[in-house]
Amino acid sequence: MSTGTVEGLERELSAARRNVFLLTLAQALLASSGPIVFSVGGLAGYNLLGPDKSLATAPLTGFNIGVALGAVFVAIAARMLGRAYGFIVGALIGAGGGLIAAIALFRGDFWLFALGFVLVGISSGFAQKIRFAAADASPSFYKPRAISWILAGGVISAILGPQVVILTKDLFEPVLFAGAFVALAPLCLAAIVLFLFLRLPDHKAAGVASGQAARPLREIVLTQRFLTGMICGISTYALMTFMMTGAPLAMVIGCGFSPEMATLGIQWHVLAMFAPSFFTGMLIQRFGSEKVVAAGLVILMGCATVAHAGIELWNFWGALILLGVGWNFGFIGATAIVASSYRPHEADKVQGFHDIILFGAVALASFSSGKVFNAYGWQTINLLFWPITGISLVLVLLLLLRNRRAAV
Repeated sequence: MSTGTVEGLERELSAARRNVFLLTLAQALLASSGPIVFSVGGLAGYNLLGPDKSLATAPLTGFNIGVALGAVFVAIAARMLGRAYGFIVGALIGAGGGLIAAIALFRGDFWLFALGFVLVGISSGFAQKIRFAAADASPSFYKPRAISWILAGGVISAILGPQVVILTKDLFEPVLFAGAFVALAPLCLAAIVLFLFLRLPDHKAAGVASGQAARPLREIVLTQRFLTGMICGISTYALMTFMMTGAPLAMVIGCGFSPEMATLGIQWHVLAMFAPSFFTGMLIQRFGSEKVVAAGLVILMGCATVAHAGIELWNFWGALILLGVGWNFGFIGATAIVASSYRPHEADKVQGFHDIILFGAVALASFSSGKVFNAYGWQTINLLFWPITGISLVLVLLLLLRNRRAAV
């Protein structure tokens, strides 16, 4: 390799690390909305409803619908404004959504509260693009680590989000939890400042310069590699949301634990979601994305086993921790598989399609969680893990077998 090539690669890697650093900090701030929303969203919705409490998790469903919508809007915003300014638009939407949710609590308006959650979800949908932006701005060998660093920013979110809830939930007493949603605004504004310093490469122009025509979307998404990555990503994310949405209801309403215990359980869960990210990228580089996804699916099976074993506090917290670790391995590995299935100038349409399907399924999972809990109880939530993880594991093993045959 020539000296010029080495120097060029070093410059590219240095620029990638700078962008990943800024994106990681911004992701940490914006992702704090997740722990806030899931820690108290179901409980706040429960308090706003009348005798029929079955719609308590509807605002959380609104959040996940918003995430799916955000996957569409961020592609449009990125095309019109560029990725950095698209992220700024998403952060502004998040600040507005938090304020609307707080106003809804003051008014006792359940559906306005759900609307606020939709807007916060749209902002989160914009933020979901950050992991792909980091990968697309990095050399191929650095992509898994870039994705891992973005999700590692969730460690800050895991601490920051629940602490915001604990410190601000009584700020506007007797209107419980309003302060937590007001606090979303300064978090989003701080992320905007970071986005202003981004210098992301123009991959569309690079694709034109290379002379490679973009393949049709249908051709890309029907490949075994893309389908396996997308299905495993959907499985891990939907199962995580399904249990995380139902767990606070099961702990507080079903078993009589305090909201603080439920919030701390979510904090441990979110820490477990993101803390492994410091080494998940290295594991992917050493063992491959497929094996890391398979490990995540096995851990999710362990989560279901612990949750099904009893309703003590350790059962809930232990299951939530395993849920987080399994999600981390499964989702980062699946994202790496998807990110390797398309060319840089094909990114926007493939990522948009992927995230619409992904977060549509996640929205369905969050809505179903409250319904399943009210109709069938906590144990049924745990039993549904087995068929979904089993099917996903078979798909990963088939992809591994195909890779081995190709290598031979």
